[in-house]
Amino acid sequence: MTGDSLTLSQQISTPESSDFLTDVIAGLSSNPRALPCKYFYDERGAALFQKICDLPEYYITRTEIDILDRNRADIASHLGPDIELIGLGTGAGTKTRILIEALERPAVYIPVDISEKQLRESTVLFRKIFPDLEILPVCADYLQPVVLPSSSRKATRNIVYFPGSTIGNFESTEALEFLRRIANFSCRGGGLLIGVDLKKDQRVLEAAYNDSADVTAQFNLNLLERVNRELAADFDLDQWRHLAIYNSSAGRIEMHLISEIDQFVHLDEQKFHIRRGEKIITEFSYKYAPEEFAALAGKAGFEFVRMWSDDARLFGVLYFTCSRDR
Repeated sequence: MTGDSLTLSQQISTPESSDFLTDVIAGLSSNPRALPCKYFYDERGAALFQKICDLPEYYITRTEIDILDRNRADIASHLGPDIELIGLGTGAGTKTRILIEALERPAVYIPVDISEKQLRESTVLFRKIFPDLEILPVCADYLQPVVLPSSSRKATRNIVYFPGSTIGNFESTEALEFLRRIANFSCRGGGLLIGVDLKKDQRVLEAAYNDSADVTAQFNLNLLERVNRELAADFDLDQWRHLAIYNSSAGRIEMHLISEIDQFVHLDEQKFHIRRGEKIITEFSYKYAPEEFAALAGKAGFEFVRMWSDDARLFGVLYFTCSRDR
């Protein structure tokens, strides 16, 4: 697929939604029960997440933006000129804009995101801001294999940009497999610029995911509301509460929805008996020491080059080059 002769609406196609029901039934049938965090981001979920990013307790977004802003010239010099930038889950594009503004003659930008609305809006904005940049948006679940569009421009190499510490949502084996997939199309000479939330005090972590304004609680409960709306389930949202805890032995935040009563939930002619106090896991968010993540990426075929961080070492933006052939 090429972008030259297509309109924006033709270029952005919605990912398949048929797996939603299958995934929810499988998750509610598992022990412990779980729902995939990728389904957080319907239109309301995406809007709530933007509010979360502005909360005083949620340090991740503002810290990452500050790191990028203060180090933009150094980061750009490492990435080099005339690159093809592939953005995974870049959302509204706030961080990507900082990066692109600093790059020397970027050839192509390919944003890949599951939220069609955000992708469409950011593409329109970026085409106004960067009229000389070829932008080829792809609406897709980047957790699955994605066919990237062909560019009409020659790039020196491709750089995958994966901001926001989303890599923390993967179990270690899943993270390794995902990084290997990135390495496969980065190949030798390409690179990976990735956001990683670093290990830190438990109180700081738990406050970030249990904010005093309860926006994260609304975001978490919206997942059940989406299941009700799109799959005709009958979750009673008043009988569920949000809780996030830090599991220090596993090195991860665990986000749950907890049933306040003994209840039944109906979905697609199935009935799930959920007991009082039972949890549905909605997200794991792993935190890494820099050397831990560098070792993980090394197993996937990446070679650590540089990390940029804040003074408190809350967050890291890490750059790797790919050391393997396609």
